[in-house]
Amino acid sequence: MELKIPPPVVFLICAALIYFSPNFTEPMLILRILAVIIALAAVSIDLLGLLAFRQKKTTINPLAPRKTSHLVTHGIYRFTRNPMYLGFACLLTAWTLWIGNLLALILVWGFISYITRFQIVPEERILAEKFGAEFKAYQQQVPRWLWR
Repeated sequence: MELKIPPPVVFLICAALIYFSPNFTEPMLILRILAVIIALAAVSIDLLGLLAFRQKKTTINPLAPRKTSHLVTHGIYRFTRNPMYLGFACLLTAWTLWIGNLLALILVWGFISYITRFQIVPEERILAEKFGAEFKAYQQQVPRWLWR
């Protein structure tokens, strides 16, 4: 399953599961306001990640990490090694809050777990092979998500 399902597809599957999961509460205004704030932050994080890749002229194809030509460590990548996946997780969190289904936050955790195991860890193995000590140093300085 490693590097087989594109992360945007995993994101859309999780978003659909959140939408169709049983909901026992009505959406509250405060949750919707929080959802909008988180969604705006998520889109910004995603766009900053894409911009950093474009500046280095390297691939953003998550299914072909071996085609990576540069190790991107500037911009948003100084704070998280995976801003695009972090943005997806934040968007799922915002979606969960928007529909008022706090129980569906379990699916956000599922997304993070799946992406970590089947996308990020394999990518990191490849980056370690390609960039050696430079990647290892970066890995020690910057968290995978926003936390260690």
